Amino acid sequence: MINKFVGASLFLCLALNTPDMAQERTLSLEEAIRLGLDNSKQLKLSRTRIDEAVAQYNQVKDRALPTANASVAYNHAEILNDKFQIGEGEPFNLPARSDAYIGTLSLQQLVFQGNKLKFAKLSTELLTDVSRLDVEKNKQEIAYHIINGYFNLYKVIQSQKVVEQNLKVIDQQIRQSQRFFEQGLITQNEVLRFQLQKSNVQLTALDLENNRRIVNYNLDLLLGLPETATIQVAELPGVNPLNADLAQYVDTALAAREELKQNTLRTQVAEFNIKSTKADLLPTLGVGANMYYINPSGKFIPSANRFLAPVTLGATVSWNMASLWTNKNKVAEATIQKEETLINKGILEDQVKSEVNTDYQNYTKAVQRIGILQTSIAQARENDKILESKYRNNIASVTDRIDANTQLFQSEINLEIAKADAMLAYYTLLKSTGNLKQY
Repeated sequence: MINKFVGASLFLCLALNTPDMAQERTLSLEEAIRLGLDNSKQLKLSRTRIDEAVAQYNQVKDRALPTANASVAYNHAEILNDKFQIGEGEPFNLPARSDAYIGTLSLQQLVFQGNKLKFAKLSTELLTDVSRLDVEKNKQEIAYHIINGYFNLYKVIQSQKVVEQNLKVIDQQIRQSQRFFEQGLITQNEVLRFQLQKSNVQLTALDLENNRRIVNYNLDLLLGLPETATIQVAELPGVNPLNADLAQYVDTALAAREELKQNTLRTQVAEFNIKSTKADLLPTLGVGANMYYINPSGKFIPSANRFLAPVTLGATVSWNMASLWTNKNKVAEATIQKEETLINKGILEDQVKSEVNTDYQNYTKAVQRIGILQTSIAQARENDKILESKYRNNIASVTDRIDANTQLFQSEINLEIAKADAMLAYYTLLKSTGNLKQY
């Protein structure tokens, strides 16, 4: 009984602790992107639009199939006047009532309509490709939002690590200043200055933790994780050097951006719309077959020779001659729509060039900023060591000592933020060139 009780207690403890253990998850950037793309509701919605476009394309293809109609009608007549006379002839008697069955089976096939159906199929197929490019564009947007959230979390966590290290240093300084105070080397005010510095750093730590919770929660939503999950970021790789000049990045963007590809497809759709509108000038040819069933006997299944079943075959050629003078304005409208797509292409290209240039310059600046901050940290560390030695030897004031430590602390935070900003600027450049697709 004791063993069973101990076993049950251990099982209960494990069961209670397992959810808490599962709440923390360490993710690399690649894992976060894949997880977010797999769980993205927006991406699922975009994929349904592809299915919708494919269904519309199939509907256009169905228009090439023959149409068929069948109908059966039953008629019952009550003849109130059963005698009927024509002219001066003898009247003849009519039945008091009559029943009849009439059936029709019709099969029609459109043979030629100026290739309008062909143009409609090609246009709808191109619009389906536009929907597919929408998915790729949304995929990159979602991946970039995940990258942005991931780096924001990284910046907060790295800043927290710097704050934690700084608090340890300040605690040592407080203990040292208290010893100096006990030895009569410094005043109580100087001890209080160190304690005030610690309070300020603790306030910074409080703000950082609040920011971490906000960023972590938003990232949980992006990745489809439980809203209480705590995400730990993996170590990030170093900053990637630029492997091409600005002109090459611009050329890559002009060839790879989904917006420009979509504009090219919409231009082709506009061309097919012009051809389809011009096709209204041509005649239409259709063929058909009809079968009729006429049964005036009143019986659903009549006896022999009591019904008619004629079959007709025919072809129809029609031409709306009024289109010769009414269609020109429709063609003009379709032509203007094509010109709009061509003008919009130029606008999009200018926007893409400007975006790539901005992101290229920002990344170059971010890399240069890291180099400057690394130099400033080396200078801040050396300055901190010098002032620490002077303070111990009662040469420097407590204000100088605190200022040196604060500068080093701020420089270390700035460097970690700059590294994350540089990595984010690199992925921003990849996105603007349309190359954020490897995920």
